[in-house]
Amino acid sequence: MRRDYFELEVHNVGSSGEDTSGKPTVMIDFHGPSDTLRERLTGLDGELLDASETDAAFRLQGPADDPETTGVVSLTNRTNGDFLLELNEEAGNVFDFIRSAREYAESVGEDDGKYRIEISVDGDLVTSYEKSMFLVYDEDGSLLRARSLIPSGVEL
Repeated sequence: MRRDYFELEVHNVGSSGEDTSGKPTVMIDFHGPSDTLRERLTGLDGELLDASETDAAFRLQGPADDPETTGVVSLTNRTNGDFLLELNEEAGNVFDFIRSAREYAESVGEDDGKYRIEISVDGDLVTSYEKSMFLVYDEDGSLLRARSLIPSGVEL
């Protein structure tokens, strides 16, 4: 699937220090062949994958501190590593989202579900996931722990 088939929108995310209410949410809308996306989101049992069967990540395409840097947001199948979807996004937007998810979790004392991902096809919701981990990798593929959202007690 082409990256330009996807549109990403975020809710409950503000600039540093800005008051936001509600769980940070990533809304991904797909504008392509819906059967292809639904097939990727379906497990071997014929059911849609649940949150525990997926991983969210961001792979930088330049230096993390460069305000012009972009990268690739991806959702993968945790069992086999297959990419379910990929789309391009500005690094600053992703870092703002991760910061908001951290702040939200701290403010409500929530350990599970620090943010939500909603996936739609042409505006019709297909599935949503409550997630607590979002991994960030540099352009060489090394994990950036300080930039990532990793729940306490998780060893990678």
